[in-house]
This record gives sequence, C-alpha cells and structure tokens, in this order.
Amino acid sequence: MSGYGSDQGFNEWAAENGYSTSTGDLTVAQLRQRASDYLDGLYGARFRGEPAGGIDQERAWPRINATAWKTPVATDVIPRNVIIASYHAAIQEALKPGSLSISAANSGALKRKKVDVIEKEYFEGSGNAVTDNTLRLSAVEGLLAPFLIPEDAPATLGLWAVG
Repeated sequence: MSGYGSDQGFNEWAAENGYSTSTGDLTVAQLRQRASDYLDGLYGARFRGEPAGGIDQERAWPRINATAWKTPVATDVIPRNVIIASYHAAIQEALKPGSLSISAANSGALKRKKVDVIEKEYFEGSGNAVTDNTLRLSAVEGLLAPFLIPEDAPATLGLWAVG
C-alpha cells in the first residue's frame, strides 16, 4: 500500500513551502503512508462518492461520483488537494511521530484539581474520548472541505418522486 503523492512530490512541496525534509528514523514513504492512513481513517467515510475500485480498494481515492464545489471529479484522479493534505499530515508526523494515530480511554475526566494554592479546572469533552483526542489539522481540513459531506448533514435515503 502506498501513500498519496510521491516521495519526490513531497520533497519538492516541502522545499517550496519551507519545511525541513529531515524525517528522523522514518522514511518519506513511511511518512506518506501514515499520513494517507490518517486521511482515509478520519475523512474516508465523509468523502463524496465511492471508491472507484470498490470495497477492496486500498485507499479512499480515486472515487466515482465524487464532486468538489458541485463539479464532478474524474474517476481516475486523486485530487491535488488530497495529495497536498497528505503532505501536511506527513509533516506533522515527521515533527511528532505517532501524533496522527491516537488511542484514548474514557477513564473519567477530572473536572477540578487543587494542589496547595494551585487550582486547575478542566472542561468536559464530548463524552467520546477518541473524538476529543483526535488531531485535526486546519490546513488538512481546509484542503479537504470541498470533497467532504458536512459532518452535520442529515442522512438521506435518496428517494425522489417525479410526476
């Protein structure tokens, strides 16, 4: 399984945008793989359309019936925005390995804690530990927005009556 884009494309994009391409112990291919897993895992179900290769397709893209700004996306295309979003996520993973893959438990959140004269108050989350701890990158969100079904969109059956 390979990540979106290419190693060369990632290196060129990173250089053009002033990011260091020093990847530590991880290769560029590994960073792209992790970033693509992050995109597909977090956003895959919200991408418009269906995987072009069916249920066994290894990545969420390319897709059939996908649109961006109400314009159809070709079925053999991985949009540049998706590739660039994966590069942004790869940079995050290079800077902080493991940050794209979280694990969390609902073990009871502490609302207020006082130690001596220091007091801290924590705000309640949504009640979903994974959602509360999932990293969201603004650049990724912005790049992918045209391809996503809104989170608060009502479920529809797709039945129409004509006549």
